[in-house]
Amino acid sequence: MIKMVLEGGASAREYVKLLKERNREAGRKVENAVAEILENVRRDGDRAVRMYADKFDGGAPETLELPREQVEALAEKADPLFVESLKKAAENIRDFHQRQKQQSWLTTREDGVLMGQRIRGLARVGLYVPGGTAAYPSSVLMNAIPAKIAGVGELIMATPVKGGKANPDIMAAALVAGVDRVLQVGGAHAVAAMAYGTESIPKVDKIVGPGNIYVATAKKQLYGTVDIDMVAGPSEILVLADETADACYLAADLMSQAEHDPMASSILLTTSAQLARETAAELERQVQTLSRKEIILESLKNFGAIIVCASMDEAVGFANELAPEHLEVCVRDPMEYIGRLDNAGSVFLGNYSPEPLGDYFAGPNHVLPTSGTARFFSPLSVDSFVKKSSFIDYTKSALLPQADDIIRLAEAEGLTAHANSIRVRKEEA
Repeated sequence: MIKMVLEGGASAREYVKLLKERNREAGRKVENAVAEILENVRRDGDRAVRMYADKFDGGAPETLELPREQVEALAEKADPLFVESLKKAAENIRDFHQRQKQQSWLTTREDGVLMGQRIRGLARVGLYVPGGTAAYPSSVLMNAIPAKIAGVGELIMATPVKGGKANPDIMAAALVAGVDRVLQVGGAHAVAAMAYGTESIPKVDKIVGPGNIYVATAKKQLYGTVDIDMVAGPSEILVLADETADACYLAADLMSQAEHDPMASSILLTTSAQLARETAAELERQVQTLSRKEIILESLKNFGAIIVCASMDEAVGFANELAPEHLEVCVRDPMEYIGRLDNAGSVFLGNYSPEPLGDYFAGPNHVLPTSGTARFFSPLSVDSFVKKSSFIDYTKSALLPQADDIIRLAEAEGLTAHANSIRVRKEEA
């Protein structure tokens, strides 16, 4: 069911290399299909969106935007206990992200120079929420709450409506998180509509949120027309464990990611061969009772692995090389490793900080870099929804003493008009 690499060393390194390559090739067929959808929506607007809704979603809705009263009516159908849990999670998410908010600033110098930075939220943001194999109300919270804290002017959510039925849980999450408008359309055509604007769908400045390979490819191709959060690949979990870890917990956590997608990656790095064998046995036992058993089994077979490392130093090295989306550290003293784990989207320390805690409730964002991009990307945050402008105010008396230096730098680059802009002010004096 899952690949075992017991000898570590070169064999482990070979498998790590294989994992790094899993997302390297984007399907040419998907790229071409998405490009056609984007062009059709850009050219034909609402008509193209409706055509693709008929084709992919089982029929176009009467209106592309779901009226507010209908959003509220649908939300009322959600389980009240579920809504209470949503509100508790939202409170934790707001508390965490509120701490990220930055203020505009201004500084003055003795010579009268003023300089500063203005920070404000984007005018309009589009939030994509999947509605296919699984619906994710938690993604609504994780994307919408930091956007609202950042001061985004208008937040528009797009989600597919299969068979004319919107998901009440997603609508409830939209109200809890402060979403302003809801579009009942999904897929690459929804992403295109928000990027280009149509007769009934306004153009946004940025598109965030997860989706299938068509949605992800659309976001990638539209980057530059709009900003995007990141190009997300399949979900990943990497677990570092020593002999003190609980195999039952480890197996459960590995499967919590495997159930997302047959392309998801679930890896255990351990120094204990006994723990490796016990975890493999727990996987076999626990998977039998899970509703997404077939997806889990396919994921573990294709991209799962239990690797026995010669030392924790080797395991840490592999972890930094893989730069996983989620990294669990199930060892005797997890804080010992926090300063050594440089490449990870989110780190979960100890046996009682499992990955689903971060996905749903703790507060840190669950929109994380995948496919090794944690080497240079950060999780979604309040910063993802703001833009910054600097400003400069020099007086004449402050500029003139610097004139020769500026002219010299400009002329060294061959930009004589730049130099002239300074020179005419110097000569006037």
